[in-house]
Amino acid sequence: MLDLDFTEEQTMLREMVRGLCADHASLQVVRDLEDDPDGIARPLWEQLGQLGICGLMLPESHGGSAMSLQEGVIVYEELGRSLAPVPHFVSCVLSAGAIQAGGVDSHADLLGQIASGSTIVTPAWLEPGNGFGPRGVQLSAQSEGNTFVLNGSKMHVYFAAAAEYLVVLARTGDADTDIGLFVVPTSAAGISLHQRMSISSDTQYLVEFENVEVPAADRLDGGWTMWQRVMSEAVILAAALANGGTEYALEITADYAKERKQFNKALAEFQSISHYLADAKTDLDGAKMLTYEAAWAHSVGKDISRLAPMTKAFSGRVFRDTTAMAQQVFGGIGFTLEYDIQLYFRRAKQQQLSWWDKATCEVKIADAVLG
Repeated sequence: MLDLDFTEEQTMLREMVRGLCADHASLQVVRDLEDDPDGIARPLWEQLGQLGICGLMLPESHGGSAMSLQEGVIVYEELGRSLAPVPHFVSCVLSAGAIQAGGVDSHADLLGQIASGSTIVTPAWLEPGNGFGPRGVQLSAQSEGNTFVLNGSKMHVYFAAAAEYLVVLARTGDADTDIGLFVVPTSAAGISLHQRMSISSDTQYLVEFENVEVPAADRLDGGWTMWQRVMSEAVILAAALANGGTEYALEITADYAKERKQFNKALAEFQSISHYLADAKTDLDGAKMLTYEAAWAHSVGKDISRLAPMTKAFSGRVFRDTTAMAQQVFGGIGFTLEYDIQLYFRRAKQQQLSWWDKATCEVKIADAVLG
């Protein structure tokens, strides 16, 4: 049965990550790194590596701590509260998950480097004008003996300039799921990086591949099916990230509502405002419970094909709706750069759109419900 009481060790983990974020990734640091080509709070990233947070869910045989998604959710709630600009999700979760599932023996050293934080790996999945499904992968991987030649482009590649490797999804045949995953150095001949701006001012790149040669040994096993399994686990942490952002946004909005006065009384004393805040708190608690259930289900070996997209879709909506409500409470001043709420408002929409968007989650939920 799902136990909602955190252990002493889990509480200590939360306090440690919150303290690290406060010391090394304040909201001023977040502001300073907006649209930065590197985009990483390096002091925080170094601490996460030294304290084992980068390898939290990786196997002990490769320098990790072999903890479960339940501990991962705790870490990601804190990363979400602080909007921590680090590549943990793309490197230590998505890329490491794919490498672990699809070829750890041939990339054992790389997995250990990810666990230490010394090497950053980021997935190159989505493409300009294409969707989240397997047909959205059109970058070609042409087999030529013991080599594959990659041609095409990828978008929304996070921290690409800071990464040493990419995990590239490429089409190897005509069938929907004829998709291979390749570990490719960002320094490989034929790769070019072009930074792109987003609503959240995070660090994303368009990556173009022109006759990029990749040894067949650098192809991971498992293909599209493996990638979807990795994504199912990862979006639970993406939901936790959204929940952490929602929680902090709601806290600063409630504080503002208690301090700001109109007509000689605090905004919080107006019934409509207090009801907005109450509804947001109710939604947040529901989102957190759903995320905790999904993480627990995974940790005990239960099926998460329904819970993973549910928590991603629901937490993403709650983050977006709560920050939109918060902007109404703050009024026009909330959109000015000096106020923190705009940082959360902009990132909420980006979170909702990223990785599995709302429509993709709904399709997956329907598939699970309808069989």
